[in-house]
Amino acid sequence: MFKKITVAYNETPEAERALLSAIQLAKSLGAELRTVTVMADPPAYAVFVAAGDPSLPRILEDDRLKFYQGLQEKARALAERHGIQVASCIVEGRQVETIIHDLREQKADLLVLGLHKRDLYIARLWSTVMNLRRRRLVVF
Repeated sequence: MFKKITVAYNETPEAERALLSAIQLAKSLGAELRTVTVMADPPAYAVFVAAGDPSLPRILEDDRLKFYQGLQEKARALAERHGIQVASCIVEGRQVETIIHDLREQKADLLVLGLHKRDLYIARLWSTVMNLRRRRLVVF
């Protein structure tokens, strides 16, 4: 059935629930499990901080990367507590296109997404699912 499962993973509780579901599914199917995290763009003020101190952009970027590395470590620890290994990937770019590229590159069989309960986000999520469907990566 599914041999390679990918979870779109970020800092939200919904993504953590999706990861837990994917861990259980991967364990029951003996499938490979992988997380992909799309880094959010730096805050708008990051453009202006160099005027105050030229070293600040690098510091902000390092902190941003450490945050996402910590998030991936949290996913690995959660999977290990359930007796499964997980590979992790941090990428930059537009969410839909970046995830699609990763799914194709890794030849994933299944993408697991957490459903956010915020109204505006549900509309955006549905748009993401429909974009994935158009590219034949999601089956209903």
